[in-house]
Amino acid sequence: MRIVFMGTPDFAANVLMELKEQHDVIAVYTRPDAVRGRGKALLASPVKKVALEAGIDVFEPKTLRGEEEVARLRNLAPDAICVAAYGMILPQEVLDIPRYGCLNVHASLLPKYRGAAPIERAILAGEREAGICIMRMEAGLDTGDYCISRSCEIGDMSSERLTDELADKGACALMSALYEIEQGQVRWTKQNDDDATYAPKIEKGELNLDPNATVFVNQRRVQASSSAHPSRCSLAGKTATLVRTSMVSSDDAEEVGIQDMQAGSVAFVRKRLFIGCADGALEVCMIKPDGKKEMDAASFASGVQDIKSGTKTWEQV
Repeated sequence: MRIVFMGTPDFAANVLMELKEQHDVIAVYTRPDAVRGRGKALLASPVKKVALEAGIDVFEPKTLRGEEEVARLRNLAPDAICVAAYGMILPQEVLDIPRYGCLNVHASLLPKYRGAAPIERAILAGEREAGICIMRMEAGLDTGDYCISRSCEIGDMSSERLTDELADKGACALMSALYEIEQGQVRWTKQNDDDATYAPKIEKGELNLDPNATVFVNQRRVQASSSAHPSRCSLAGKTATLVRTSMVSSDDAEEVGIQDMQAGSVAFVRKRLFIGCADGALEVCMIKPDGKKEMDAASFASGVQDIKSGTKTWEQV
């Protein structure tokens, strides 16, 4: 098929890498270069990098509502427009262009978690499963019928690892959907709006840790975090990002003597670092102090004077 692809982050780039191997991707649309991560330099999106390496034309409009952009898409004459985490609304004029419609690789098991941050919201909610759906796009926000879904257990996967897993599943599902559509064998499933939930974007600082939150809430914040949305706190007087943490069983807590930890307290026992939450202790496994490299908890604690005294605390930033 002649495909126009629209996407921006790593999730979409992984889908594009598979798509371009099996179809004629005639153009890629992505968000304009922006400041991403640390530093002030403008950086290309992951999707743009993949497209340029493959010699595919790249367009970066600020909107798709202008007459010129709609005309350009019409002139491209795509059989389908495939979308994955593009970050821009497609107006009805665009949705009507391709003969096979516009397909969205959405990273949730629809109708749950419609919106911008389905992976993070599924982790934060403590869902057992996450997944992807290949959805036929319409004017509503992720409300269209879907034809293929794939799922996986979240377990202890980080947001970034789960994103990669779902991108792989999404790419394979998209290939299957395009084949079924072209062969006239596709079957669409209507979403039940009564079961719908919304996944708004992650706000700045939303995943920071809170001593007055439960162990479960703080653990899920770390698990849902990423370089774009880190889980930060002030630990023993040092501002840092918690990269990986682990919930502590009651037996383990009793064995190391931290079963009565108070919210905001810090304990360094048997070369293991613990922080007290509203209902128990959370173990810090990997940490990145501001201005330093990522390190294990024991290495961090070795640089904190008197951390074994039990007088050190942690707090929100």
